[in-house]
Amino acid sequence: MLYAVLCYEDEKAVSAWTQEEDDACMARLDVVQDAMRAKGRLGPVVRLQNTSAATTLRKNSGTTVVLDGPFAETKEQFLGFYVADCDSIDEAIAFAEELAKANPGSGTGAYEIRPLAIYRPGDVTPPKG
Repeated sequence: MLYAVLCYEDEKAVSAWTQEEDDACMARLDVVQDAMRAKGRLGPVVRLQNTSAATTLRKNSGTTVVLDGPFAETKEQFLGFYVADCDSIDEAIAFAEELAKANPGSGTGAYEIRPLAIYRPGDVTPPKG
């Protein structure tokens, strides 16, 4: 079963990290990711840019409005996600727990775990570099 592991954290706290702090966090996350990758169970991993770069398209009764910024103002923002092939929800939770240990962030935040109902490989090739 494929699971999405959605990462939420206080964007202001993460954005305040020094380059060294960010690099150290990414190195710890790489260890967790490499373990899943070695099993052939890790799909795409995405780190979103800050919400200040976001655009939201809202719909209402057939009309749409494009707004600058994220959908909602909250303390925690959606910062990225993983796609992992896990045998059970327990295995997906264990993977998220390892990610949480590797990324202490501001001490808060969340990893939301959702089974994926549809899988279609991406048609877009990421840029190199």
